[in-house]
Amino acid sequence: MAFRRPESALIVIYDQDNRVLLLQRQDDANFWQSVTGTLEVDEDAMQTAIREVKEETGIDIQAGGLELVDCRSTNQYVIREAWQHRYPPGNKINTEYVFAWQVKGDERIILTEHTSYIWLDKASAIDKAWSPSNQQAIAQFVPDNKGN
Repeated sequence: MAFRRPESALIVIYDQDNRVLLLQRQDDANFWQSVTGTLEVDEDAMQTAIREVKEETGIDIQAGGLELVDCRSTNQYVIREAWQHRYPPGNKINTEYVFAWQVKGDERIILTEHTSYIWLDKASAIDKAWSPSNQQAIAQFVPDNKGN
């Protein structure tokens, strides 16, 4: 098994009413998150973000005509102990690149890696998102009110 890069993309998806899309992980029913995924060998963070959105939701950003925004924000956090075996020995920190994407809200979500999804208002999404970096990204990059 090849080790993963300790770098990932986090994509906060929200609709025109500023409702946030959260996905429920298959391996932990209490773990709700935005789209996220590890950068592969020859990918940059933007390429990973586009690929992960398509893999996890079935939405093709490039075909959709909507703009994926590079928030120019990175987070670093300690990798969960249960996932340490996926990374090279000694790598305990993951660097996460944050993106945001406003969709129309009528996109059809096709889950391939998660058990469920939900659209929540900003405050509820912050409360439900499992990771502090995901909570912070929602708080920072999803507008507070419709139209702002």
